[in-house]
Amino acid sequence: MQEFDKIFLSWRTGQGKARHIVGVLEKKPSGSYTFTYDSKVVEEAKKDGFIAYTEFADFNQTYNGSVLDIFAQRLTKSERSDVKNFYDFWEIEPTHIQDKFYLLGHTQGLLPTDNFEFLAEYRPVEGLHFLTDLAHITERKHKSGTVFVGDTLRYEHDKENVHDSYAVKVFKENVEIGFIKKIHSRVFLSSDKQLKLAVKAVDQNGSIKRIFVKVSI
Repeated sequence: MQEFDKIFLSWRTGQGKARHIVGVLEKKPSGSYTFTYDSKVVEEAKKDGFIAYTEFADFNQTYNGSVLDIFAQRLTKSERSDVKNFYDFWEIEPTHIQDKFYLLGHTQGLLPTDNFEFLAEYRPVEGLHFLTDLAHITERKHKSGTVFVGDTLRYEHDKENVHDSYAVKVFKENVEIGFIKKIHSRVFLSSDKQLKLAVKAVDQNGSIKRIFVKVSI
């Protein structure tokens, strides 16, 4: 079984703002790919200023053909001198370096020029591991030194969360650090095994800006 066959397109107005899951890129059993918007979410996102992804202007169309190649333009180019560092950070398996769908899901397709993220809906398959950056960090204003690379974290399903039934809180000992971001949180509830959480990287300067964690089975 594959780690994932759906990557959800997330958009928000900026760091610390709510994510809108506006669409989904799906790999079909035939090996083809489709992209569709979620019309209900799109209407809500428009209130925050959302406009269509440039190459996919029609919110009501199901796109196929070259959709993966278009989204894959966000990936770091293989000829760049620092590409190995990029792959090493995201812990990309060497056998998947040519797999655009795998790369897009594992690296989230992040760019400094927009507020899109590509969030894979992972399955709890044997050997699964991926990186994710925690949500709801900005408003907590954790002081630098609260979390360190290598720290082991724990998690709990936030059953009382009225906004997201899949919400998963993350703690360092008894201190609530943040949440697993939308879509990535689903594997925590679908797995019959306890997942492992370890801090991979911390962006901090006076206060903590971002925390990347490695999730593994």
